[in-house]
Amino acid sequence: MHNLDRRVQLLLDEPRYRKLTGEAKRRRLSVAAVIREAIDQLPADADRRRAAISEVLAAEPMALPSDPAELRREIDAAHDHAG
Repeated sequence: MHNLDRRVQLLLDEPRYRKLTGEAKRRRLSVAAVIREAIDQLPADADRRRAAISEVLAAEPMALPSDPAELRREIDAAHDHAG
């Protein structure tokens, strides 16, 4: 267990608080322990990068223009359309 040396104040609405306290009671843990475990489940940056790389590698191949300038125009057009 790490040293617990940071205090956080958290405001919850009633439904979230009931859900949290119910889970703590069910698992016989403190509310704080349930929150710490939930934080521990958040993906690390490395996990996000691995997932993004996996998605890119799993993508279907696509045809690319032979002219780099045409590719740049397509990319710019896609960004303009998305924004």
